[in-house]
Amino acid sequence: MTLITQALSTESDAPRENNSENASSPQPESLCCVALQPILDMRSKVFGYELLFRSSPTSMAFDGDGNNATRTVIDNSLILGWERLTNGLPMFVNCTYEALMGGLVHLLPPNQTVLEVLETLEPTRELVEACRALKAKGFRLALDDFQGKAGWHPLVTIADFVKIDLSQTTAQERMELRHKVGRHKAKLVMERIETREDWARAKAEGFTLFQGFYFCRPILMKGKGIPANRMVHIEILQAVLESPLHVKHVSTLVKRDPSLTYRVLRVANSPLFATNKAVTSIESALVRIGDEMFRRLAIVATVGALSARKPVELLRMSLVRARFCELAAQSTGQDATEPYLLGMLSLMPAMLDVPMESIAPALPLREETRKALLGETNEEGKLLHWLAHHERAEWQEREEISRVMGIGEGTLGRINLDRIYQEAMNWAEAMVKVVTS
Repeated sequence: MTLITQALSTESDAPRENNSENASSPQPESLCCVALQPILDMRSKVFGYELLFRSSPTSMAFDGDGNNATRTVIDNSLILGWERLTNGLPMFVNCTYEALMGGLVHLLPPNQTVLEVLETLEPTRELVEACRALKAKGFRLALDDFQGKAGWHPLVTIADFVKIDLSQTTAQERMELRHKVGRHKAKLVMERIETREDWARAKAEGFTLFQGFYFCRPILMKGKGIPANRMVHIEILQAVLESPLHVKHVSTLVKRDPSLTYRVLRVANSPLFATNKAVTSIESALVRIGDEMFRRLAIVATVGALSARKPVELLRMSLVRARFCELAAQSTGQDATEPYLLGMLSLMPAMLDVPMESIAPALPLREETRKALLGETNEEGKLLHWLAHHERAEWQEREEISRVMGIGEGTLGRINLDRIYQEAMNWAEAMVKVVTS
């Protein structure tokens, strides 16, 4: 564990010293995969997360058993802790008939849980009454992949959210579905938002919540290069990885960006470093915390600045990727500096709206690592590609990466990647709070 991680853990976990859900506590061996897909609002802020999962501890792909899948995600939310899993934001959980009728969902916190009624269910009178009872207990309801079929009106009248799949409907069909929702209080959620064009279309049609990975798919303009006002950040990323660190050169670069200067000094003067003497310059910050710590702070602050006009979820994802690649590399005895940077830089095209082909040549990386950023599934990129599939709950693709790269069931050798992913998520949440505060 690095110094910065120790400091962040001290700050973020201190109030939960005796909490049985603490990340340092032993976790059951049956812990399954859980991926989170964000749901964003009109301001590109994360409103909540849908919990995605695989169906059992021994299967790398969803096996089609919806009841088992629902039980799995509920069990995992209990193991991981609801607050820690989604940082207190609403969690959307797919629910089968059994889960809604049998009381299984009562294991979840009503004030934080949105129960998704699957479109494959039959809206019987018994199901409607069960949903009314769950609403009375404080749960919210979402109609998933709403298609406006006959018999669904009673559920529309009590739904809090209605989700419509962009990829499965035409503009005319969506207009008709919105008409069926009518004057009821349900918020409209557009699913499968893959680009900002999709996002703009959904907003124009009256949707207020958006689900998908559109913020990771930039509008790439042919011939577009790195914006001039972002080149300084690329230069900083190059400079901070030089050894020994050229303090004056790095300080000059950082000072060229006032917001970056503020972020670095804000972190250096935060409770992470117990001292009564304020740091007032970049040079002083380096003296106080040392070269390695300063490198990490500068890298995080730089990426934070690069993503300043983007959804904060993009920053969180880049931090999760960076920490995951770092921890996994450390666990196998590798130098973790380059894997950390690889994970963090992997979302830079979305931050800059520039293709990776235009960015990679300017990055301080070895040729093989650049190839990994460009999508090549080589030794350097295996952890990143494993994680990218995990983020999208693409279990079959993740299994193929595992097979090709020799990664066993959720492990690299004897290293449990699922647990490393959870630790990376906890660390990233703490870091986001520091960087964005």
